[in-house]
Amino acid sequence: MAKIKRLFNDPYDIVEEMVEGYVGAHKQYVKMCDLDEAQGRVVLANDAGTKDKVGVIIGGGSGHEPLFIGYVGEDSADAVVIGNINTSPSPDPCYAAAKACDNGKGCIYLYGNYAGDVMNFDMGAEKADEEDDIRVETVLVTDDVVSSENIPDRRGIAGDFFVFKVAGAKAATGADLDEVVAAAQKANDNTRSMGVAMSSATLPAKGGTIFDMEDGDMEIGMGIHGEPGIRRGKIDTADNVIDEIMEPILKDLPYVEGDEVYVLVNSLGATPLIDLHVCYRRVAQILEEKGIKVYKALVGPFACSMDMAGMSVTLMKLDDELKELMDAPCDTPYFTQK
Repeated sequence: MAKIKRLFNDPYDIVEEMVEGYVGAHKQYVKMCDLDEAQGRVVLANDAGTKDKVGVIIGGGSGHEPLFIGYVGEDSADAVVIGNINTSPSPDPCYAAAKACDNGKGCIYLYGNYAGDVMNFDMGAEKADEEDDIRVETVLVTDDVVSSENIPDRRGIAGDFFVFKVAGAKAATGADLDEVVAAAQKANDNTRSMGVAMSSATLPAKGGTIFDMEDGDMEIGMGIHGEPGIRRGKIDTADNVIDEIMEPILKDLPYVEGDEVYVLVNSLGATPLIDLHVCYRRVAQILEEKGIKVYKALVGPFACSMDMAGMSVTLMKLDDELKELMDAPCDTPYFTQK
């Protein structure tokens, strides 16, 4: 097993200590939720629950930073519910987030489609309804094209970011809950992703890697928790890897000539920006060859798997509404635009 090259104290305290450090570093944006049910696992935007708007609540396991915690702020998510590393949050913090964010217009839960998250967020929504008469709706992110042929069964990966951005912007307009749900669902329905891993992430509590991978190997289609992909082989050139990733993405929606897309080329943690821009270059070439216009692109670490070497490509097909919502201002610690 590879030795772990990370900085932490007691591995069982890493999430609490990360949250403490994060809130301290970004206090101009966020604060801890002080409700007992939050259990120290809910971080709120400083203005959460004070505006006449739908509460936007995101969440999932730790280890994917800046996803999820990094996107709580102004005109974005109002709260994040935080689980242990690669583990869904508990039901009570999910409930606490809704209680803290509701201002009479209800709340939306947004998270990747994983069984534990679905169960625990659903229990949080039931409690919010039964105890506080808060209406909570859910949109699951299902952008990972190779995780299942059946779209409702797919995992959520880096496409989370686009869905969160759209929902936060729609809520900021004062739209009602049904309208925010519709916008988030539209974003998800038009978003597709696929990735490649070239090493396992390391798990502090384990003191080593999550799974075994031979040095010099890659796995096409691997999930952000190390879920199996579709092919393992030797690491190939950037162009060949992107060609293999882009083909299933483009076929799946499908994306066709004349479409306009937002592109995200995402690092899974250890893959540097120089490599990501080489990859984006090939993504742009393929899209140009297909007659698909790149509206805008983002390149960097948006949805990671700690120190995993790897990257993913996400496309969102745009219409006028999605363009407007993606372009809307927001201000969070890890994504800001004016």
